Amino acid sequence: MKNKWLAIPYVVWMAIFVVAPLILVVVFAFTDNANNLTLDNFSGMATYIPAFQHSFVLAIAATLICILIGYPLSYFLSRESLMVRKVAMMLIMLPMWMNFLLRTYAWMFLLDDNGLINQFLSNIGLFDLINNLFGTRLTSFHMINTQGAIVLGMVYNFLPFMVLPIFSVIDKIDPKVIEAAQDLGASNAMVFRKVIFPLSLPGVLSGVTMVFIPSVSTFALSRLLGGGKTLLLGDLIEMQFLGNAYNPHLGSAIALVMMVIVLVMMAIMNRFGEGEEGVAML
Repeated sequence: MKNKWLAIPYVVWMAIFVVAPLILVVVFAFTDNANNLTLDNFSGMATYIPAFQHSFVLAIAATLICILIGYPLSYFLSRESLMVRKVAMMLIMLPMWMNFLLRTYAWMFLLDDNGLINQFLSNIGLFDLINNLFGTRLTSFHMINTQGAIVLGMVYNFLPFMVLPIFSVIDKIDPKVIEAAQDLGASNAMVFRKVIFPLSLPGVLSGVTMVFIPSVSTFALSRLLGGGKTLLLGDLIEMQFLGNAYNPHLGSAIALVMMVIVLVMMAIMNRFGEGEEGVAML
């Protein structure tokens, strides 16, 4: 009974800062400026279908890149000594100690046409070599204000969310299971394909969820690294609440639809995760 009283501050916090805002979002999504029930907010979203497409395409691209980078990194780290793991994890988490916007501004400086990357390439003579070979007048690579820069920002900021769950799952795989497979004649490739990868899939699915959700809802990256040329869902929602096109009812409807889509995808990922755990146990 005493332990239940300890949960009261948490319940109050959740009610004020989680439940109440969600209720307001639902109320605003189904009402108009006169507080009348309406579905016009949802029908008006058809104009912004390209924003949905851009958000999901870029988020999927960033998630796939994080898998391609994060899984091998997690796998090799799980094979290293404890000291190497600690140093590697510190380096992976170190950027997270810095403010999100500061990290993004740093990438703006690096990717600019006159930024550090282009200056370095110019100093080593790469542009002169390309111009001599192909007869061009290239002075820099245009990387900033592109969709590629947005994806790069997503990967850089959210890669730790892919590495940590995968590493945690692989690190907990019982070495006896791997030894048993090797004793039965399985090659290293077969051990990875039949044992390690299936057992690590729950970590992969957790990483996919943790990377995809913030990627699909981000707004600062598209404005700073994309130059505002690519409208994403986060930008669209922000515009409805803070921009000149002030319409909190439409913004709430878009936010509600996005939340439903994310919850459905999380449910699907969890279902696959449960299935993979069952297969692995068999």
